[in-house]
Amino acid sequence: MDKPIRVLVANRPRLMRELILTTFSDQPDIEVVGEVADEADIPVSIERTNPDVVVIAQEKLGERPSICDVVLRQRPDVRVIAVAPHHNYSVHYWASLNIHSHDVEASEEAILGILRSKGSPICGVT
Repeated sequence: MDKPIRVLVANRPRLMRELILTTFSDQPDIEVVGEVADEADIPVSIERTNPDVVVIAQEKLGERPSICDVVLRQRPDVRVIAVAPHHNYSVHYWASLNIHSHDVEASEEAILGILRSKGSPICGVT
């Protein structure tokens, strides 16, 4: 068997959290590594439990929960599933690398300029 998917459940209200925990308990490839009742405790719990996925509450439909940004900045390798407790709605959030580019003059001066810019945008291009 492959390594189990490590999940931290931090959903409110308590009844929704218990339903999610019950669903996951029947899955042999999922390991619940923790349960969080207070959203403020999520960052510390992530450090302590090292989950692959965090399940949170989606309070406002169409609006990314602020804790999602905190989680993905802290641990961009973690995926977040937000479940709306009062609607039939859920969202999967993850971080990805944005790659930027711009054309550069094919000259020694231009190449050296990029090297010396230390990642800063050249000529106002980002």
